[in-house]
Amino acid sequence: MAYADLREFIRALEKNGELKRIPFEVDPELEITEFADRSVKNGGPAFLFEKPKGSQVPVLINAFASQKRMEIALESTADAVAGRITEFLQMRMPEGIINKLKMLPVLAEVGAFFPKMVSGGECKEVIRKKDFSLDQFPILKCWPEDGGRFITLPMVFSKNPDTGKRNCGCYRLQVFDERTTGMHWQTHKQGAEHYRRMQAAGGSKKKMDVAVAIGADPATMYSAILPLPPDIDEMMIAGFLRSKPVEMVKCETVDLEVPANSEIVLEGYVELGELRREGPFGDHTGFYSLDDDYPVFHVTCVTHRKNPIYATTIVGPPPMEDFYMGKAIERIFLPLMRLQLPEVRDIAMPAEGIFHNLILVAIRKSYPGHARKVMHAIWGLGQAMFSKVIVVVDEDVDVQNFSEVAWKALNNIDPQRDIEFVTGPIDSLDHASRLPNFGSKMGVDATRKWPEEGFTRRWPTVIRMPKDVQERVDTLWNKAGLK
Repeated sequence: MAYADLREFIRALEKNGELKRIPFEVDPELEITEFADRSVKNGGPAFLFEKPKGSQVPVLINAFASQKRMEIALESTADAVAGRITEFLQMRMPEGIINKLKMLPVLAEVGAFFPKMVSGGECKEVIRKKDFSLDQFPILKCWPEDGGRFITLPMVFSKNPDTGKRNCGCYRLQVFDERTTGMHWQTHKQGAEHYRRMQAAGGSKKKMDVAVAIGADPATMYSAILPLPPDIDEMMIAGFLRSKPVEMVKCETVDLEVPANSEIVLEGYVELGELRREGPFGDHTGFYSLDDDYPVFHVTCVTHRKNPIYATTIVGPPPMEDFYMGKAIERIFLPLMRLQLPEVRDIAMPAEGIFHNLILVAIRKSYPGHARKVMHAIWGLGQAMFSKVIVVVDEDVDVQNFSEVAWKALNNIDPQRDIEFVTGPIDSLDHASRLPNFGSKMGVDATRKWPEEGFTRRWPTVIRMPKDVQERVDTLWNKAGLK
Protein backbone atom coordinates (compact mmCIF):
# COMPACT_ATOMS: atom_id res chain seq x y z
CA MET A 1 0.00 0.00 0.00
CA ALA A 2 1.22 3.49 -0.83
CA TYR A 3 2.19 5.74 2.06
CA ALA A 4 -0.58 8.20 2.82
CA ASP A 5 1.86 10.94 3.76
CA LEU A 6 5.25 11.77 5.25
CA ARG A 7 4.19 10.59 8.70
CA GLU A 8 3.49 7.05 7.52
CA PHE A 9 6.94 7.01 5.92
CA ILE A 10 8.50 8.18 9.19
CA ARG A 11 6.70 5.36 11.05
CA ALA A 12 7.98 2.85 8.50
CA LEU A 13 11.55 4.11 8.91
CA GLU A 14 11.21 3.86 12.69
CA LYS A 15 9.72 0.36 12.53
CA ASN A 16 12.69 -0.79 10.44
CA GLY A 17 15.26 0.72 12.79
CA GLU A 18 16.21 3.39 10.26
CA LEU A 19 15.26 6.53 12.19
CA LYS A 20 16.52 8.12 15.39
CA ARG A 21 14.50 10.77 17.24
CA ILE A 22 16.57 13.59 18.76
CA PRO A 23 14.55 14.95 21.73
CA PHE A 24 16.91 17.80 22.71
CA GLU A 25 17.70 21.15 21.09
CA VAL A 26 19.97 21.16 18.04
CA ASP A 27 20.72 24.28 15.98
CA PRO A 28 19.57 24.31 12.31
CA GLU A 29 22.62 26.49 11.67
CA LEU A 30 25.43 23.96 10.93
CA GLU A 31 24.72 21.55 13.81
CA ILE A 32 21.98 19.54 12.07
CA THR A 33 24.24 19.31 9.00
CA GLU A 34 27.05 17.89 11.12
CA PHE A 35 24.68 15.28 12.57
CA ALA A 36 23.44 14.30 9.12
CA ASP A 37 26.90 14.22 7.52
CA ARG A 38 28.40 12.03 10.24
CA SER A 39 25.48 9.65 10.02
CA VAL A 40 25.46 9.16 6.26
CA LYS A 41 29.24 8.70 6.14
CA ASN A 42 29.06 6.00 8.83
CA GLY A 43 25.93 4.12 7.80
CA GLY A 44 23.85 5.76 10.53
CA PRO A 45 20.11 6.45 10.72
CA ALA A 46 17.79 9.15 9.51
CA PHE A 47 16.99 11.80 12.12
CA LEU A 48 13.85 13.48 13.36
CA PHE A 49 14.96 16.54 15.34
CA GLU A 50 12.01 17.17 17.65
CA LYS A 51 13.28 20.47 19.12
CA PRO A 52 15.25 22.42 16.51
CA LYS A 53 16.54 25.65 17.98
CA GLY A 54 14.27 28.61 17.29
CA SER A 55 11.29 26.66 15.90
CA GLN A 56 8.36 24.49 16.99
CA VAL A 57 8.54 22.49 13.73
CA PRO A 58 10.45 19.16 13.79
CA VAL A 59 13.11 18.49 11.12
CA LEU A 60 13.37 15.24 9.14
CA ILE A 61 16.71 14.61 7.40
CA ASN A 62 18.56 11.66 5.80
CA ALA A 63 15.24 9.91 5.10
CA PHE A 64 16.59 8.53 1.78
CA ALA A 65 20.24 8.17 2.85
CA SER A 66 20.81 4.44 2.39
CA GLN A 67 19.86 1.70 -0.03
CA LYS A 68 17.53 0.21 2.59
CA ARG A 69 15.80 3.55 3.17
CA MET A 70 15.34 4.00 -0.59
CA GLU A 71 13.69 0.56 -0.70
CA ILE A 72 11.43 1.51 2.21
CA ALA A 73 10.57 4.78 0.43
CA LEU A 74 9.74 3.06 -2.86
CA GLU A 75 8.24 0.01 -1.10
CA SER A 76 10.35 -1.97 -3.56
CA THR A 77 13.88 -2.33 -4.84
CA ALA A 78 15.00 0.01 -7.60
CA ASP A 79 15.60 -3.03 -9.85
CA ALA A 80 12.01 -4.18 -9.26
CA VAL A 81 10.73 -0.72 -10.23
CA ALA A 82 12.92 -0.94 -13.35
CA GLY A 83 11.33 -4.31 -14.07
CA ARG A 84 7.86 -2.77 -13.89
CA ILE A 85 8.97 -0.06 -16.30
CA THR A 86 10.33 -2.68 -18.70
CA GLU A 87 7.04 -4.61 -18.49
CA PHE A 88 5.02 -1.54 -19.45
CA LEU A 89 7.41 -0.60 -22.23
CA GLN A 90 7.00 -4.07 -23.71
CA MET A 91 3.23 -4.23 -23.20
CA ARG A 92 1.18 -4.73 -26.36
CA MET A 93 -2.59 -5.14 -26.64
CA PRO A 94 -3.18 -8.85 -27.46
CA GLU A 95 -5.63 -10.20 -30.01
CA GLY A 96 -8.96 -11.72 -28.98
CA ILE A 97 -11.51 -10.70 -26.36
CA ILE A 98 -10.32 -13.24 -23.75
CA ASN A 99 -6.71 -12.07 -23.96
CA LYS A 100 -7.85 -8.45 -23.82
CA LEU A 101 -9.80 -9.18 -20.63
CA LYS A 102 -6.65 -10.69 -19.12
CA MET A 103 -4.96 -7.34 -19.71
CA LEU A 104 -7.50 -5.37 -17.65
CA PRO A 105 -5.57 -5.60 -14.34
CA VAL A 106 -2.48 -4.21 -16.03
CA LEU A 107 -4.45 -1.42 -17.72
CA ALA A 108 -6.08 -0.60 -14.37
CA GLU A 109 -2.60 -0.13 -12.93
CA VAL A 110 -1.81 2.27 -15.77
CA GLY A 111 -4.85 4.29 -14.72
CA ALA A 112 -3.38 4.55 -11.23
CA PHE A 113 -0.58 6.74 -12.57
CA PHE A 114 -2.61 9.88 -13.21
CA PRO A 115 -3.00 12.56 -10.52
CA LYS A 116 -6.43 12.99 -8.95
CA MET A 117 -7.92 16.38 -8.11
CA VAL A 118 -9.51 16.65 -4.66
CA SER A 119 -11.30 19.53 -2.96
CA GLY A 120 -9.10 19.71 0.13
CA GLY A 121 -6.32 18.06 2.05
CA GLU A 122 -4.07 18.07 5.09
CA CYS A 123 -1.94 20.87 3.64
CA LYS A 124 -4.94 23.21 4.12
CA GLU A 125 -5.39 22.66 7.87
CA VAL A 126 -3.79 26.07 8.49
CA ILE A 127 -4.06 28.87 5.90
CA ARG A 128 -2.04 32.05 6.39
CA LYS A 129 -2.43 34.88 3.89
CA LYS A 130 -1.25 37.67 6.16
CA ASP A 131 0.26 36.52 9.44
CA PHE A 132 3.15 34.34 8.28
CA SER A 133 6.94 34.28 8.12
CA LEU A 134 9.49 31.86 6.76
CA ASP A 135 11.31 32.32 10.05
CA GLN A 136 8.78 30.01 11.74
CA PHE A 137 10.35 27.07 9.93
CA PRO A 138 13.72 25.50 10.92
CA ILE A 139 15.39 26.15 7.56
CA LEU A 140 19.02 25.05 7.62
CA LYS A 141 22.20 26.95 7.09
CA CYS A 142 24.08 23.89 5.88
CA TRP A 143 27.74 24.91 5.56
CA PRO A 144 29.86 27.73 7.03
CA GLU A 145 30.32 29.76 3.82
CA ASP A 146 26.74 29.40 2.56
CA GLY A 147 25.10 32.68 1.58
CA GLY A 148 22.30 32.04 4.06
CA ARG A 149 19.64 29.51 4.98
CA PHE A 150 18.40 27.25 2.18
CA ILE A 151 15.27 25.18 1.58
CA THR A 152 16.90 22.11 0.04
CA LEU A 153 14.18 19.50 -0.55
CA PRO A 154 11.29 21.44 -2.10
CA MET A 155 8.83 20.39 -4.78
CA VAL A 156 8.65 23.53 -6.93
CA PHE A 157 5.57 23.68 -9.18
CA SER A 158 5.18 25.85 -12.27
CA LYS A 159 3.32 25.65 -15.59
CA ASN A 160 4.51 25.92 -19.16
CA PRO A 161 2.90 29.19 -20.31
CA ASP A 162 2.47 27.82 -23.86
CA THR A 163 0.95 24.42 -23.09
CA GLY A 164 -0.24 24.72 -19.50
CA LYS A 165 1.59 21.50 -18.62
CA ARG A 166 2.80 21.17 -15.06
CA ASN A 167 6.41 20.79 -13.98
CA CYS A 168 7.70 19.83 -10.57
CA GLY A 169 11.41 20.28 -9.87
CA CYS A 170 13.69 20.33 -6.86
CA TYR A 171 15.34 23.77 -6.91
CA ARG A 172 17.02 25.16 -3.83
CA LEU A 173 15.60 28.33 -2.29
CA GLN A 174 17.84 30.73 -0.37
CA VAL A 175 15.88 32.62 2.26
CA PHE A 176 16.43 36.37 1.81
CA ASP A 177 13.93 37.52 4.42
CA GLU A 178 10.69 36.39 6.02
CA ARG A 179 8.75 36.46 2.69
CA THR A 180 11.25 36.17 -0.17
CA THR A 181 13.73 33.58 -1.36
CA GLY A 182 15.97 32.99 -4.33
CA MET A 183 14.74 30.61 -7.04
CA HIS A 184 17.71 28.56 -8.20
CA TRP A 185 16.50 27.80 -11.71
CA GLN A 186 19.61 26.58 -13.50
CA THR A 187 19.45 27.44 -17.19
CA HIS A 188 18.81 23.85 -18.34
CA LYS A 189 15.93 23.17 -15.93
CA GLN A 190 12.26 23.24 -16.90
CA GLY A 191 11.37 25.93 -14.38
CA ALA A 192 13.90 28.21 -16.05
CA GLU A 193 12.45 27.33 -19.46
CA HIS A 194 8.95 28.31 -18.28
CA TYR A 195 10.38 31.61 -17.00
CA ARG A 196 12.12 32.31 -20.34
CA ARG A 197 9.01 31.50 -22.35
CA MET A 198 6.90 33.86 -20.29
CA GLN A 199 9.51 36.59 -20.71
CA ALA A 200 9.64 36.00 -24.47
CA ALA A 201 5.86 36.16 -24.76
CA GLY A 202 5.80 39.70 -23.42
CA GLY A 203 2.33 41.11 -22.86
CA SER A 204 0.89 42.51 -19.68
CA LYS A 205 1.65 39.51 -17.46
CA LYS A 206 4.69 40.36 -15.35
CA LYS A 207 4.42 37.67 -12.70
CA MET A 208 4.78 33.90 -12.91
CA ASP A 209 2.86 31.76 -10.44
CA VAL A 210 4.94 29.35 -8.38
CA ALA A 211 4.03 26.97 -5.56
CA VAL A 212 6.49 25.15 -3.32
CA ALA A 213 5.47 22.02 -1.41
CA ILE A 214 7.67 20.67 1.38
CA GLY A 215 7.20 17.16 2.75
CA ALA A 216 4.83 14.53 1.33
CA ASP A 217 4.78 10.80 0.82
CA PRO A 218 8.27 9.64 -0.25
CA ALA A 219 7.47 8.70 -3.87
CA THR A 220 5.99 12.15 -4.49
CA MET A 221 8.97 13.93 -2.92
CA TYR A 222 11.35 11.71 -4.88
CA SER A 223 9.62 12.41 -8.20
CA ALA A 224 10.75 16.06 -8.05
CA ILE A 225 14.40 15.06 -8.61
CA LEU A 226 13.82 12.65 -11.49
CA PRO A 227 15.41 13.62 -14.85
CA LEU A 228 12.20 13.33 -16.87
CA PRO A 229 11.46 14.59 -20.40
CA PRO A 230 9.73 18.01 -20.39
CA ASP A 231 6.26 16.69 -21.27
CA ILE A 232 6.15 14.01 -18.57
CA ASP A 233 4.24 15.02 -15.43
CA GLU A 234 6.27 14.20 -12.32
CA MET A 235 3.05 13.60 -10.41
CA MET A 236 2.09 10.90 -12.90
CA ILE A 237 5.45 9.20 -12.33
CA ALA A 238 4.89 9.51 -8.58
CA GLY A 239 1.59 7.70 -9.12
CA PHE A 240 3.47 4.96 -10.99
CA LEU A 241 6.04 4.61 -8.20
CA ARG A 242 3.38 4.38 -5.47
CA SER A 243 0.79 2.48 -7.62
CA LYS A 244 -1.81 4.98 -6.48
CA PRO A 245 -2.79 8.42 -7.80
CA VAL A 246 -1.27 11.47 -6.16
CA GLU A 247 -4.12 13.57 -4.81
CA MET A 248 -3.71 17.20 -5.87
CA VAL A 249 -5.44 20.26 -4.46
CA LYS A 250 -5.71 23.79 -5.86
CA CYS A 251 -3.66 26.51 -4.21
CA GLU A 252 -5.31 29.42 -2.43
CA THR A 253 -3.73 32.35 -4.28
CA VAL A 254 -2.08 30.98 -7.45
CA ASP A 255 -3.29 28.93 -10.41
CA LEU A 256 -1.41 25.78 -9.50
CA GLU A 257 -2.03 22.47 -7.75
CA VAL A 258 0.09 20.78 -5.07
CA PRO A 259 -0.02 17.36 -3.37
CA ALA A 260 -2.86 17.43 -0.85
CA ASN A 261 -0.80 15.51 1.72
CA SER A 262 2.01 18.09 1.78
CA GLU A 263 3.29 19.22 5.15
CA ILE A 264 3.96 22.84 4.12
CA VAL A 265 3.05 24.85 0.99
CA LEU A 266 4.50 28.22 0.00
CA GLU A 267 2.45 30.05 -2.63
CA GLY A 268 3.66 33.07 -4.53
CA TYR A 269 5.19 34.42 -7.68
CA VAL A 270 8.40 35.24 -9.50
CA GLU A 271 8.46 38.71 -11.06
CA LEU A 272 9.83 38.64 -14.59
CA GLY A 273 13.18 40.38 -14.86
CA GLU A 274 13.77 40.68 -11.10
CA LEU A 275 17.09 39.06 -10.14
CA ARG A 276 19.02 38.95 -6.91
CA ARG A 277 22.42 37.58 -5.88
CA GLU A 278 22.07 34.01 -4.59
CA GLY A 279 24.74 31.78 -3.00
CA PRO A 280 27.39 30.63 -2.38
CA PHE A 281 26.05 27.18 -1.49
CA GLY A 282 27.88 24.05 -0.33
CA ASP A 283 26.86 21.78 -3.20
CA HIS A 284 26.83 18.10 -4.13
CA THR A 285 30.14 18.56 -5.95
CA GLY A 286 31.80 18.86 -2.54
CA PHE A 287 32.65 22.49 -3.34
CA TYR A 288 30.76 25.72 -2.82
CA SER A 289 28.85 26.69 -5.95
CA LEU A 290 29.54 30.32 -6.76
CA ASP A 291 27.10 33.13 -6.07
CA ASP A 292 25.15 34.38 -9.07
CA ASP A 293 21.97 36.25 -9.99
CA TYR A 294 18.69 34.29 -9.94
CA PRO A 295 14.97 35.12 -9.92
CA VAL A 296 13.27 36.09 -6.66
CA PHE A 297 10.34 34.10 -5.24
CA HIS A 298 7.82 36.23 -3.35
CA VAL A 299 5.72 34.25 -0.87
CA THR A 300 2.14 35.50 -0.67
CA CYS A 301 0.49 32.67 1.26
CA VAL A 302 1.56 29.78 3.49
CA THR A 303 -0.58 26.73 4.17
CA HIS A 304 0.41 23.78 6.30
CA ARG A 305 -0.73 20.97 8.53
CA LYS A 306 -1.57 21.82 12.15
CA ASN A 307 1.71 20.36 13.36
CA PRO A 308 3.92 20.26 10.25
CA ILE A 309 7.20 18.42 9.81
CA TYR A 310 9.96 20.13 7.85
CA ALA A 311 11.65 17.67 5.44
CA THR A 312 15.12 18.64 4.28
CA THR A 313 18.44 17.29 3.02
CA ILE A 314 22.04 18.36 2.76
CA VAL A 315 24.53 17.97 -0.06
CA GLY A 316 28.31 18.19 0.12
CA PRO A 317 31.41 15.96 -0.10
CA PRO A 318 30.19 12.56 -1.38
CA PRO A 319 28.72 10.17 -0.52
CA MET A 320 25.70 12.03 0.82
CA GLU A 321 21.96 11.36 0.83
CA ASP A 322 21.71 12.43 -2.81
CA PHE A 323 24.06 9.58 -3.82
CA TYR A 324 21.50 6.98 -2.72
CA MET A 325 18.70 8.88 -4.41
CA GLY A 326 20.82 9.05 -7.57
CA LYS A 327 21.73 5.36 -7.41
CA ALA A 328 18.05 4.49 -7.48
CA ILE A 329 17.60 6.78 -10.50
CA GLU A 330 20.46 4.97 -12.22
CA ARG A 331 18.70 1.60 -11.82
CA ILE A 332 15.16 2.85 -12.49
CA PHE A 333 16.07 4.70 -15.69
CA LEU A 334 18.26 1.99 -17.22
CA PRO A 335 15.25 0.44 -19.08
CA LEU A 336 14.42 3.86 -20.56
CA MET A 337 18.00 4.31 -21.74
CA ARG A 338 17.97 0.81 -23.23
CA LEU A 339 14.76 1.66 -25.09
CA GLN A 340 16.86 4.03 -27.20
CA LEU A 341 20.20 2.25 -26.77
CA PRO A 342 19.44 -1.49 -26.61
CA GLU A 343 23.14 -2.32 -26.79
CA VAL A 344 23.67 -0.89 -23.30
CA ARG A 345 23.87 -3.71 -20.77
CA ASP A 346 24.47 -1.69 -17.62
CA ILE A 347 25.55 1.74 -16.37
CA ALA A 348 27.10 3.02 -13.16
CA MET A 349 27.63 6.50 -11.75
CA PRO A 350 30.21 6.34 -8.93
CA ALA A 351 29.69 8.56 -5.90
CA GLU A 352 32.98 10.31 -6.60
CA GLY A 353 31.66 11.33 -10.00
CA ILE A 354 28.73 13.15 -8.33
CA PHE A 355 26.35 12.03 -11.10
CA HIS A 356 27.49 14.17 -14.02
CA ASN A 357 31.28 13.81 -13.86
CA LEU A 358 31.57 10.09 -14.69
CA ILE A 359 29.34 7.46 -16.27
CA LEU A 360 30.57 3.90 -16.78
CA VAL A 361 28.76 2.05 -19.58
CA ALA A 362 28.92 -1.63 -20.53
CA ILE A 363 27.77 -2.40 -24.09
CA ARG A 364 27.30 -5.36 -26.39
CA LYS A 365 29.68 -4.25 -29.11
CA SER A 366 28.46 -5.12 -32.60
CA TYR A 367 30.43 -3.01 -35.08
CA PRO A 368 33.50 -0.78 -35.40
CA GLY A 369 33.13 2.53 -33.59
CA HIS A 370 30.16 1.28 -31.61
CA ALA A 371 31.51 2.68 -28.33
CA ARG A 372 31.75 6.16 -29.83
CA LYS A 373 28.20 5.98 -31.11
CA VAL A 374 27.04 5.19 -27.58
CA MET A 375 29.00 8.10 -26.08
CA HIS A 376 27.44 10.60 -28.45
CA ALA A 377 23.98 9.12 -28.00
CA ILE A 378 24.25 9.50 -24.20
CA TRP A 379 25.36 13.11 -24.64
CA GLY A 380 22.08 13.58 -26.51
CA LEU A 381 19.85 12.09 -23.78
CA GLY A 382 18.26 14.76 -21.58
CA GLN A 383 20.32 15.56 -18.50
CA ALA A 384 22.87 12.90 -19.50
CA MET A 385 24.18 15.67 -21.79
CA PHE A 386 26.08 16.95 -18.73
CA SER A 387 28.22 13.78 -18.48
CA LYS A 388 31.77 15.09 -18.31
CA VAL A 389 33.47 11.71 -18.76
CA ILE A 390 31.93 8.58 -20.31
CA VAL A 391 33.91 5.33 -20.17
CA VAL A 392 32.56 2.54 -22.41
CA VAL A 393 33.58 -1.07 -21.76
CA ASP A 394 32.55 -4.48 -23.11
CA GLU A 395 29.54 -6.31 -21.71
CA ASP A 396 31.68 -8.81 -19.77
CA VAL A 397 32.95 -5.99 -17.51
CA ASP A 398 30.97 -5.43 -14.30
CA VAL A 399 30.55 -1.65 -14.23
CA GLN A 400 29.34 -1.82 -10.62
CA ASN A 401 32.83 -3.07 -9.70
CA PHE A 402 34.88 0.10 -10.06
CA SER A 403 38.14 -1.75 -9.42
CA GLU A 404 37.43 -4.09 -12.34
CA VAL A 405 36.49 -1.16 -14.59
CA ALA A 406 39.73 0.67 -13.79
CA TRP A 407 41.80 -2.48 -14.37
CA LYS A 408 40.15 -3.40 -17.70
CA ALA A 409 39.86 0.16 -19.01
CA LEU A 410 43.43 1.16 -18.22
CA ASN A 411 44.70 -2.01 -19.87
CA ASN A 412 42.49 -1.63 -22.94
CA ILE A 413 43.13 1.96 -23.99
CA ASP A 414 45.72 3.54 -26.20
CA PRO A 415 45.10 7.12 -25.01
CA GLN A 416 45.70 8.92 -28.32
CA ARG A 417 43.54 6.46 -30.23
CA ASP A 418 40.74 5.82 -27.73
CA ILE A 419 40.01 9.19 -26.11
CA GLU A 420 37.98 11.88 -27.81
CA PHE A 421 36.89 15.34 -26.72
CA VAL A 422 33.70 17.22 -27.55
CA THR A 423 32.29 20.57 -26.46
CA GLY A 424 28.74 21.31 -25.43
CA PRO A 425 26.42 22.05 -22.50
CA ILE A 426 27.92 21.54 -19.05
CA ASP A 427 26.23 21.38 -15.67
CA SER A 428 25.78 24.83 -14.15
CA LEU A 429 27.59 23.61 -11.02
CA ASP A 430 30.75 22.65 -12.91
CA HIS A 431 33.30 25.17 -11.64
CA ALA A 432 36.11 23.89 -13.90
CA SER A 433 34.50 24.57 -17.30
CA ARG A 434 35.90 27.41 -19.41
CA LEU A 435 32.56 29.24 -19.37
CA PRO A 436 29.40 28.89 -17.27
CA ASN A 437 27.21 26.12 -18.72
CA PHE A 438 29.60 25.42 -21.62
CA GLY A 439 32.75 23.32 -21.79
CA SER A 440 34.37 20.11 -22.93
CA LYS A 441 33.57 16.46 -22.31
CA MET A 442 35.64 13.31 -22.73
CA GLY A 443 34.71 9.89 -24.06
CA VAL A 444 36.90 6.85 -23.47
CA ASP A 445 36.53 3.78 -25.68
CA ALA A 446 37.81 1.05 -23.34
CA THR A 447 36.35 -1.83 -25.33
CA ARG A 448 38.48 -4.52 -26.98
CA LYS A 449 39.63 -3.23 -30.34
CA TRP A 450 38.80 -5.02 -33.57
CA PRO A 451 40.80 -5.39 -36.80
CA GLU A 452 38.11 -3.27 -38.48
CA GLU A 453 39.09 -0.48 -36.07
CA GLY A 454 42.70 -0.67 -37.23
CA PHE A 455 43.97 -2.99 -34.49
CA THR A 456 45.90 -5.77 -36.24
CA ARG A 457 47.70 -7.27 -33.23
CA ARG A 458 46.31 -10.21 -31.25
CA TRP A 459 44.15 -9.21 -28.28
CA PRO A 460 45.30 -11.10 -25.17
CA THR A 461 43.14 -13.39 -23.05
CA VAL A 462 42.19 -12.48 -19.48
CA ILE A 463 43.75 -14.76 -16.89
CA ARG A 464 41.05 -16.95 -15.32
CA MET A 465 41.14 -20.16 -13.27
CA PRO A 466 38.80 -22.89 -14.65
CA LYS A 467 35.56 -23.20 -12.72
CA ASP A 468 36.05 -26.91 -11.97
CA VAL A 469 39.38 -26.16 -10.30
CA GLN A 470 37.76 -23.42 -8.22
CA GLU A 471 35.02 -25.82 -7.09
CA ARG A 472 37.52 -28.55 -6.12
CA VAL A 473 39.59 -26.08 -4.14
CA ASP A 474 36.43 -24.75 -2.43
CA THR A 475 36.07 -28.18 -0.81
CA LEU A 476 39.75 -28.41 0.09
CA TRP A 477 39.74 -24.81 1.38
CA ASN A 478 36.89 -25.58 3.76
CA LYS A 479 38.57 -28.85 4.79
CA ALA A 480 41.64 -26.83 5.77
CA GLY A 481 39.48 -24.62 7.99
CA LEU A 482 40.26 -21.48 6.02
CA LYS A 483 37.89 -18.52 5.86
